Amino acid sequence: MSFSKPGYLIPRRSVKGHESDWVKSFNPPKASPPTPELLAPTNPVPAFVAANVPGATMEIPNTQRVDLMHGTDLTTWDGKKMEFFLIANPDVPEAANGIFPGPTIRVPRGAVFHSQVKGHGQPPHTIHWHGIEPTAINDGVGHCSMEIGDYAYQWQPNHIGSYFYHCHRNTLQHFEYGLYGFLIIEPPDAFDTGVGKNPGGYPRRTAANLTNFPNFPGFVGGSLESGDPHAMTVPYDVEALWVIDDIDSVWREQAEDAHQTFPEHGDQPGVNDDFHTNDSGKYKFFAFNDYNPDYFVVTGEYFPGRVGSTATMRPGVTVPAGYNSGVAGMQVSINAKVNQTVLVRMLCAAYVKIKITFPVDVIVIACDGRSFGVPPFGKYNHPYTLKAGTPFEMSTAQRCDVLFRTEKPMNTFAQVEYRHHLSDAFLLNGQIPITVE
Repeated sequence: MSFSKPGYLIPRRSVKGHESDWVKSFNPPKASPPTPELLAPTNPVPAFVAANVPGATMEIPNTQRVDLMHGTDLTTWDGKKMEFFLIANPDVPEAANGIFPGPTIRVPRGAVFHSQVKGHGQPPHTIHWHGIEPTAINDGVGHCSMEIGDYAYQWQPNHIGSYFYHCHRNTLQHFEYGLYGFLIIEPPDAFDTGVGKNPGGYPRRTAANLTNFPNFPGFVGGSLESGDPHAMTVPYDVEALWVIDDIDSVWREQAEDAHQTFPEHGDQPGVNDDFHTNDSGKYKFFAFNDYNPDYFVVTGEYFPGRVGSTATMRPGVTVPAGYNSGVAGMQVSINAKVNQTVLVRMLCAAYVKIKITFPVDVIVIACDGRSFGVPPFGKYNHPYTLKAGTPFEMSTAQRCDVLFRTEKPMNTFAQVEYRHHLSDAFLLNGQIPITVE
């Protein structure tokens, strides 16, 4: 029956006999729905990883394997152990037991992407490819597509840029517990080999419209319909990945009982559900609005400080190639040389308010996977300059890409300010080292 119009009957087809097709209806799932294998995978990255990362394999041709797990204790900067839900790549030894955040997946634009995904333990999981536009069955929105099981997601990216992937079942909890990773769509020839190609390192290219910023060399304009894989792209020499996150250790202490947050449905769902049937343990009901982070992290690297302090990340933090689709040299704390183009990819994975302040002018070139000024959206937006010292606010799940290039050496910091999502109370000021020699 319709809640807003009780007299209107919405007919529903029975799922009896179709349990495999509609596995999302069962908790835990007993089977996985069939994948409509309409296209063979053409993604070259798994083969590249197998050929270039020591010990890596490609068990399924041209297919990214992903395992979603939970119940792993990781040690924080001060020695405290907290429970995480992790994402693993079973084809790469150093990522086979799960890492936080999950492995960065890089895909060339236009490749047919397949990901064979398994969920381990209870409750079941999904993957939502945030910002990508796949078919509904491959979108991974919990309770709307399917919950896995073992499932092969299939999609084809159309826009170069910064995205991410995350579990979309009980999203508030699973996302906060670490079930997410970064997703980068690159130019079509990013993993080609040959003269002038550098598929496993830098420089690389990303989408941008820098017509009005001639100080960034190598920009190629033109038309996306021309067939030029570098049309509307710019090269960058240094790439930094800032996945900004916060952790509430009290939430983690309640992780053992994954069902503590599940209500008992009343006769008017959403109106008189009972959230206290599962009260147990020290904290009773797991209230999602009661969120008070006390650990702060960027791309798995902690700011070593308590609430109310200023803390500085250690310098020289890089992302191993095995965590980054075989590409070596991606940074967290930044080391560059004068006159190099630096690309900073930012993802706000925090639930509190975030303000980022750069010590140098930066050009904001993209937001949420779409590059400003690049067709077909060129007449609606454009890149812009964010002046040094100007706070840049980010909200949960937002991605932003910025470029900078300087002719002068510097040894300074970018500031990441965390403030409480309800009270606006100051939580921590994190400093990310930036060194330009």
